[in-house]
Amino acid sequence: MFVNMNTLSEIRGYFSRELSDKFTDRELKTIVKFLYRTGFSASDSDFLLDQEKRMSESDLLFFHKALKRLKEDEPLQYVLGETEFYGLDLKIDHRALIPRPETEELVDWILKSDHRKEHVADFCAGSGCIALALKANLKESTIFAFEFSDEAISLIEENKQRLNLKIEVIESDVLKDLYSPMLNVKLDVIVSNPPYIPNKDKSAMSPNVLNYEPAMALFVEDEDPLIFYREIIERSKTVLKNNGWLYFEIHENLGEEVMDLFKMNEFVNIELRKDLQGKDRMVRGQVVTFHS
Repeated sequence: MFVNMNTLSEIRGYFSRELSDKFTDRELKTIVKFLYRTGFSASDSDFLLDQEKRMSESDLLFFHKALKRLKEDEPLQYVLGETEFYGLDLKIDHRALIPRPETEELVDWILKSDHRKEHVADFCAGSGCIALALKANLKESTIFAFEFSDEAISLIEENKQRLNLKIEVIESDVLKDLYSPMLNVKLDVIVSNPPYIPNKDKSAMSPNVLNYEPAMALFVEDEDPLIFYREIIERSKTVLKNNGWLYFEIHENLGEEVMDLFKMNEFVNIELRKDLQGKDRMVRGQVVTFHS
């Protein structure tokens, strides 16, 4: 375990020495703070005030286990067992992708857009982060979360309970069935962050993603990287209300191709948007039909 390490400040120093090849000093200070806050129900102020507090054997064991997992490249969010997303404290583990900042930007785009949001569905919902963030800010709306993975569905249900937010969770493979007996209304908005990374890009990905996050939520076959976008766009026309909107998070190199799919399916008001890093990350389009 930790040799001659008894206080929080000494543990911080040990983390810095052991993980200096993976993180900066500033990142390591934040990591130890998050671990202390999560493992000991402590505040940021507690972290500052407790630097010389002596740790018990069980306390030291907690940090030892976390250090071991971080040295093996496991993502910090999985080690913590939680992450923040659009102001929500979500449970997160290997059952679903870790929510990214660009996905928060997608949620923000929807919330700040001036159109109806009475009935909204999130396809490929993962941890439920998008659906839950929308529900937290659209209290009177009905929000559906569609997901194929049983493990991810169980995580969504746990996050529903954790946050006390009512969303409708539906098991569905969007490549086969965008519909459901439970979905008995037309939708104002569909949003999706589907798998979009070609298998050929695996070699360029970091171990903390490749070895820990669920592959089925990340990767698609090289010969058809747009399979989820094409299927959702084509099928959404009969699910969306007239003038309804479809939003996607996208691969930064596939913006034009996704826009072309929207155009081929006669969507209008198509818009490609960059994230805060200047990368093409979001596309939306509006369906104009005459069904009731």
